[in-house]
Amino acid sequence: MPPASRPTFRFAPSPTGRLHLGHALSAILNAEEAREVAGRFLLRIENTDLTRCTPENEAGIYEDLLWLGLRWEEPVRRQSEHFADYGRALEQLKAMGLIYPAFLSRGEVRRMIAEAEAAGEPWPRDPDGVPLYPGDERRMPEAERQARMNTGEPFAWRLDMQAARERIGRALSWTDTGNGPDGETGQVAADPAAWGDVVLARKEFPASYTLAVVVDDALQGITHVVRGRDLFHATAVHRLLQVLLELPEPTYHHHRLVLDDEGRKLSKSAGSPSLADLRAAGVTPHDIRTMLGL
Repeated sequence: MPPASRPTFRFAPSPTGRLHLGHALSAILNAEEAREVAGRFLLRIENTDLTRCTPENEAGIYEDLLWLGLRWEEPVRRQSEHFADYGRALEQLKAMGLIYPAFLSRGEVRRMIAEAEAAGEPWPRDPDGVPLYPGDERRMPEAERQARMNTGEPFAWRLDMQAARERIGRALSWTDTGNGPDGETGQVAADPAAWGDVVLARKEFPASYTLAVVVDDALQGITHVVRGRDLFHATAVHRLLQVLLELPEPTYHHHRLVLDDEGRKLSKSAGSPSLADLRAAGVTPHDIRTMLGL
């Protein structure tokens, strides 16, 4: 693990589409904060999902960032080239008895939720409003687990949240120099249990974002994580994994989001205008900074 001799920041987009104004804000803030403290600015390409991430979109990321006037250290870390790192972290958690194979399909989970709610039983949801995974498979006999995995049945590796919290045996927190959705700042109490048994890997994907991000930040010596407020609550799970895997704790700064005219967060899936679209329309890098209030 590299020594944190200098403050180190990173911008870590996923090449599932072109960058938009929200990405530009995060990239510029990271680059400028690094420059202000004579630190390092790194670029990481988060492309574990090889079905949705494309070389064309990755090339577009470099093009957009260079157009904005940003420069970063080489080489760029590409997650698809480091699956072994995530596998080692997964094996550590497996050796501690903290992960289990989960076989329920999305359809089966939806059916369980519908039946419970029809009976008047509210189903717990995570901070993003997504229903928590049932977790009954935590008690599945090992022989049955192995038999089902050996047949090639699809499964995901999930963190046994209760066992993980019991292993740590103490409350967790993180330092945030930005602001959470409700103005949280400073020393923030972490509540990883709110996310339930999160996915850490799938049969077809060697690592989820949740696992890969903490491994990458540690291996790259990231000291300052500057990112959007939409990831504020997820930091609780990142802190949990950092403690379990004995990884260093960065300082976090969650910044404001760029919203559309209807107050929604910009997103690729919602068709928000990309930086490439704005550039084609004659917008300049200076205009981008003005639009972002910089």
